[in-house]
Amino acid sequence: MQIAARHLDKTTIFDISGDIDLATSPQLRKALLRELRELKMPRVVLNLGAVRYIDSSGVASLVEGLKASRDVGSRLILFGLNKTVREVLQLSKLVRIFEIYENEAQSVAP
Repeated sequence: MQIAARHLDKTTIFDISGDIDLATSPQLRKALLRELRELKMPRVVLNLGAVRYIDSSGVASLVEGLKASRDVGSRLILFGLNKTVREVLQLSKLVRIFEIYENEAQSVAP
């Protein structure tokens, strides 16, 4: 998994590629919690368009990020979910919990 961070106004955008699994999810968790808890970014956006696979540990990292965002009053937004990632979130009933958009323009709109 690769994570590249971009900053746009008061938003951090993480472009994530590869697999989010047991081996890589701690890296994602660390990046998310740093932006949310330490830097207190008002909005953190995850571009999941290049994620091929996500397992339960990856989902747990997303949920932990969502909880942290709610604790500090910011927004965690997902976009670009491919069929595989969307199915995992649908099976775990998380599509209703996360703020999900189709593209970056929608996810960074005020």
